[in-house]
Amino acid sequence: MSDTEIHAPLLPILVCPDPKLRRHARAVTEADREEVAALIPSMFETMYKAPGIGLAAPQVGKLLRVVTIDLAPEKTPQPIVLINPEIIGASEETAVQEEGCLSVPEQYAEVVRPARVKVRYLDEHWQKRELEAEGLMAACVQHEIDHLDGVLFVDHLSSLKRNILLRKLAKAQKELAGRK
Repeated sequence: MSDTEIHAPLLPILVCPDPKLRRHARAVTEADREEVAALIPSMFETMYKAPGIGLAAPQVGKLLRVVTIDLAPEKTPQPIVLINPEIIGASEETAVQEEGCLSVPEQYAEVVRPARVKVRYLDEHWQKRELEAEGLMAACVQHEIDHLDGVLFVDHLSSLKRNILLRKLAKAQKELAGRK
């Protein structure tokens, strides 16, 4: 296994169309500090094992505004925790990035989003931070913050593309269930 092995309990990743993926996560408060501290290592372990580069707490059934990201888990791990992230600035310029999602397995599509974003958040030590992101990081941050608001990447597609992709997902899920 990679250097990103953490040895925390794995969490089950919810898969579309699970209705919990469409719910809004609530802001984390000081009262949630212990729960969040325990959740973060398991989110990273789950994300690395999947494998993925981002995971939002609602994807593992926790309706808390917590995100884990690591764009380079196989090279030099650079884990980032975003607690209560909010986009405070976005470029008018857009960029197209192919996106996939651990909650929409094996399905990918090009998504148009702002090319650059500025995000305010708390880190894992509850310190206020700001992140200016572009490229893959900008797409990943926006994708994961969408999860906190009950939005999936497929919601950014035309209804035709979204329906095709979701039908492919449903067919793959049926085939997988039939093999068990």
